Amino acid sequence: MSRLFGDRHREFQDMFESRALADRIEDIALASEFDDMTRGFVESRDMFFLATTDHKGRPTCSYKGGDPGFVRVTGPSTLIFPSYNGNGMFFSVGNIAETKQVGMLFIDFETPNRLRVQGEAEISNDPALLAQYEEAELVVRVNVTEIWPNCPRYVHRYQKVQSSRYVPRKECDTPVAEWKRIDGVQDVIDDKDRHKVDGAGGVITQEEWFEAVGRGEG
Repeated sequence: MSRLFGDRHREFQDMFESRALADRIEDIALASEFDDMTRGFVESRDMFFLATTDHKGRPTCSYKGGDPGFVRVTGPSTLIFPSYNGNGMFFSVGNIAETKQVGMLFIDFETPNRLRVQGEAEISNDPALLAQYEEAELVVRVNVTEIWPNCPRYVHRYQKVQSSRYVPRKECDTPVAEWKRIDGVQDVIDDKDRHKVDGAGGVITQEEWFEAVGRGEG
């Protein structure tokens, strides 16, 4: 019995006569534990895409970024990653707390290469886990159920220009998000961010923020 495919997948596979190919790929590529190659790939990434499902069954996809190594493989079938300060919605972590199911897509745009990870996740505020990450608000622990590489042929080749200045690092203060300087949110941000707004040059308009985003400065 397939761990990946249901009846609807099979309908399309049969329509395009690819059932045998799909089964062969699952047989060859699918794993439930990290090996040296997949662990090294995951821990070398500075970003990934995270898919979660909300309380109404609606899927969503989020970009998660950090410094290389911010996703850490902690066991044969476990990994962790931090939840940093964001927009206050806690959309991804709320979805995880509700439904647990996650999909993770790791991509190397320079080689190119990509890897899928599927699993069940939980949210933790364990001080020992939080201590592993600068300024992490929460840590996500994933119990991995499936790992498999994806063909990279449609991955466009890009080169990294620079790291985000917003990634928390011990050697420097993390700047406030530029959108938190917008005048229309000053009454709902916390005191720590409000103090940083003053230090960053003060309040700006929404139009000024859009202009900054257009210049790549948001």
